[in-house]
Amino acid sequence: MRTIALLLALLVSGCTMAPHYKRPENAIPNTYRDVTSADASTATQAGESFGDLGWWGLFNDEELQKLIHQGIENNYDIRIAAQRVIQAHAQITIAQAGLFPSLTANAQERKTEVFQIGSTPLEPKPGLLNAARDPSAGSESFTTGLNLAWELDFWGRVLSARKAARAQLLETEAGRQAVIQSVVTGIAQAYLGLIESDLELSIAQNTLESRKKSLRLVQARKEHGVASKLDVDQSEALVTSAAVKIPMLEGKIAQYENQISILIGSAPTSIPRGKSLEQQQISFDVPAGLPSELLERRPDIRAAEQSLIAANANIGEARAAFFPKISLTAALGTVSPAMAGVFNGPAGTASIAPSAAWPLFNAGKLLAGLRTAKARREECLLTYQKTILQALREVSDALIAHRKAHEVRKQMESLMETWRDASRLAQLRYKGGVTSYLEVLDSERQLFEAELNLAQSKCDELLTVVTLYKALGGGWKLQEANKSVE
Repeated sequence: MRTIALLLALLVSGCTMAPHYKRPENAIPNTYRDVTSADASTATQAGESFGDLGWWGLFNDEELQKLIHQGIENNYDIRIAAQRVIQAHAQITIAQAGLFPSLTANAQERKTEVFQIGSTPLEPKPGLLNAARDPSAGSESFTTGLNLAWELDFWGRVLSARKAARAQLLETEAGRQAVIQSVVTGIAQAYLGLIESDLELSIAQNTLESRKKSLRLVQARKEHGVASKLDVDQSEALVTSAAVKIPMLEGKIAQYENQISILIGSAPTSIPRGKSLEQQQISFDVPAGLPSELLERRPDIRAAEQSLIAANANIGEARAAFFPKISLTAALGTVSPAMAGVFNGPAGTASIAPSAAWPLFNAGKLLAGLRTAKARREECLLTYQKTILQALREVSDALIAHRKAHEVRKQMESLMETWRDASRLAQLRYKGGVTSYLEVLDSERQLFEAELNLAQSKCDELLTVVTLYKALGGGWKLQEANKSVE
């Protein structure tokens, strides 16, 4: 009993061989590029960030919100990621099981018979000839027992493995959150592309009808000798160019619908629409916040850090392998000559056996394992730092893209109004016989392109807001609330 008490005392006072983890110092700027210090100070004082908004507050289209709900519930990538989290949970149980003793029960029946030739007893052998069985010389016994085995984790090998498993769970959970974030933004981006294509299709259809009317007018003028055959051909070319655009846009719409269908976990089907592109109001009115907040918001950064923590814990497991592996085994059982007395037989057995195994020579295997663990930690550290830089770049790119897309959209609105006025004047000049139909042709073509480009620029501006929201780790508060970690 003194030996057991001593071993338990050593176990309680045992230390882990893993290095103490401390979050690495990162050269994170105070503000994002193209964000003034005043804006950053305002965001800090107000405690607000665009990334803190929930997606239900960002996307105010009810149909889009329904699609996102369906995606979160049914998307296969999210469901696959959830199963990975369950697997990671189980790995923690497996890793920490080594901290506790294992207990097994066993039962065995043993029966022997003696054969003899003449006066010489023999053990029974298959095919033995002329052997006579002696029933009185055989034996039969029944044994039952409980076996206990316990590895005493003096050097923290099991504790290090448990820390690594828990960090891997958090990494897997962060990966699941990244999948949710990608699905939410993917549905939003596809939906915006869908309603933008709807608008382009409407523009193309209206333009086609308008050009058909112009064609009939030109044909009538030709019949009266006012217009030439060239005018008619040019007008027909305008009609054809608008007609060609329609099937292209219809195919594009079907592809967007198929993409959204897969994201919400259903077979390709038609997608209901809510607000039109012109009615969408996704405005970037809240400051971007501070770059340091990305460490908590971005799931990819959190996943990279948990991978680093796991690699750090693995070093402790590799170091512990150099020291003796101390185990405690015990057995308790009974032996009975009959089945009826198997649990209260005349003979009982009990044993306890501490043991230690110390690796003395393994051709450098343990040292190579330690070097591998250290190199793995350095790799995870570099990956973590790279992920932070990539996140800073994505936010800066999104901020710049949003500002420039807003400027482009304003210019496109002005350009479209210019070409609309030019087209109206060209029609009047042609009807008055002041100019040729070539001027009408050019102004109509430019107006059509300007209308399509304006629709695209409106969609691009909205898409930059969605991209910025994702880059800032948008929706992270909802994900944190749903996180189920030990």
